[in-house]
Amino acid sequence: MRWSVKLVLQSMHEDIEHRLGAVRRSFQHPGTLGDASETVWLDLLRTYLPHRYSAASAHVVDSKGKFSEQIDIVIFDRQYTPFIFHFAGKAIVPAEGVYAVLEAKQSINAAQIKYAMQKVGTVRALKRTTLDIPTAGGLLKAKKPAPILGGLVTLESDWKPPMGNPLQKALNANSRGRLDIGCVAAHGMFVRDVAKAVLITKGGKPAAAFLFELISRLQELATVPRIDIAAYARWLRN
Repeated sequence: MRWSVKLVLQSMHEDIEHRLGAVRRSFQHPGTLGDASETVWLDLLRTYLPHRYSAASAHVVDSKGKFSEQIDIVIFDRQYTPFIFHFAGKAIVPAEGVYAVLEAKQSINAAQIKYAMQKVGTVRALKRTTLDIPTAGGLLKAKKPAPILGGLVTLESDWKPPMGNPLQKALNANSRGRLDIGCVAAHGMFVRDVAKAVLITKGGKPAAAFLFELISRLQELATVPRIDIAAYARWLRN
């Protein structure tokens, strides 16, 4: 058998699109449909992201005791975040450990983009602590937390054409909750460049391209800052 990188990537994309399509055909209840779609994207990220990252549906919390809304997909540090809470079957991730938050929906439209932006905004509004880092060569100055990536992943688009001006306009409607990256698996993907301009790519293998772009963006964020555990421990004394 002769191996082909193109064939491998095409197979990966087709598998994702097939699974998302099967979810839409199989489930009629909106809540069940949403949960199943979320699971497909979570499985993708858990399979292909480097092991330094974890992905889960979760709330995000800060040392002040403030919580984000429930987020479909939180991508967080697995190696240096010292604690992840689990309460009543739900994951709760400290804000310092978060790299990216994504909403997973069946279809993209203006309402879903606005909803995803609101969710992302509840995470970005949280306080993130940072401390100096002891090393063999001395103390490294505390690292400024990197911006948290926000995104939206779907199977379809409600717009015709699916990746045109209405999508561009909707993505530029909010600053705090801005979406940096997204995938419409049947039609294309979008990213925000260093100048914050939205770049839309139509066709191709969107799911595979999205995954590669996401990994590249995560690499640029490097490592999360050192968390101030004492700031959280204070709640044990109250």
